[in-house]
Amino acid sequence: MQATAKPAAVALRRVPLPSAAPTLPGSDLAAVYRQARLGGDFYEFLGIGPRLLLLLLDVAGQRDRALHIVAVVQDSVRQHAPDLFAAHDLNEIDVNESEALSQLAITMNRTVLAEAAGVCLCPAFLACYNRDIGTLAYVNAGHPAGLVRDSLGVSLLPASGLPMGLFSHAPYEAQICALVPGSALLLVSRGVIEAGRKKRQIGIEGVQSAFAATQLASARELCETVLAAAEKFSARPGEHNDMTAVALLRSR
Repeated sequence: MQATAKPAAVALRRVPLPSAAPTLPGSDLAAVYRQARLGGDFYEFLGIGPRLLLLLLDVAGQRDRALHIVAVVQDSVRQHAPDLFAAHDLNEIDVNESEALSQLAITMNRTVLAEAAGVCLCPAFLACYNRDIGTLAYVNAGHPAGLVRDSLGVSLLPASGLPMGLFSHAPYEAQICALVPGSALLLVSRGVIEAGRKKRQIGIEGVQSAFAATQLASARELCETVLAAAEKFSARPGEHNDMTAVALLRSR
C-alpha cells in the first residue's frame, strides 16, 4: 500500500524564535517560562528607540498549529512595529503611541485569523513602555489582567477588548498608565491564573498577593517567586498548563 503524503501545511509549520530580554537603562526586564511547551504561550520583546514593545499571548488549540500561528504573528510584529512607532519627522516630539499600538493590535488580530483560516482564540497583552517618560501604553485583548505595583499598592490592568482571532474588525483601544520610579509591571499567562486543585485556583487575587509580598530585587526574581507561588498552590505541580511570567522594574 502506498503511503499517504502529509499535507503541505503540516510540513511548513514553524516554531517561533525565542526572544531575549534587552538591556534597558534605568529598568530591569525578564521573562520566565515553565514546563515543556503544551500550547501557544509566547512572549516577545522589541526595542524601538526609547520604546520597549512587549507582548504576551496564548494561542488556543493543538500545540504544533498554535506555535506555527505564534511564529507568523512574531514575524508580523517585527515587520510592522518599527514603522508604526517611528516618528514621521525628526522635528516631531513623539509618535502617538496609543494609536500605533491600537493599529498593531488590529494587524495582529487579522494575522491570527488569516493564518488559522478561521476562528482561533488568542488572548493577548500588548504594551509599549517609553523609558524616557515612564509611560506604558497597553492593549489587553481578553488576557489575564496585567498588574502594576507602586507605593500605593498593586493595581490591575484588566481586559478592555475581545481576544484576538475571533472577529476581523474587532476594535482595540490602547490605555495609558504611568510606571513611576520604583514601580513594577507583571504579566502572567492563563496557566498561572488557573494553577490549582479541584475547584480552587490561585486566580488573579493570589497572583496579586504574591506580587505585593515580593521584594523587588530583580525582574527575574519577581517572575520566579510568582511562578513558585502558583506551583505551590497546585496539587500536582508537574502537570499544570504552560506558565509564563514577564516582569519590568523601573529603578529611575
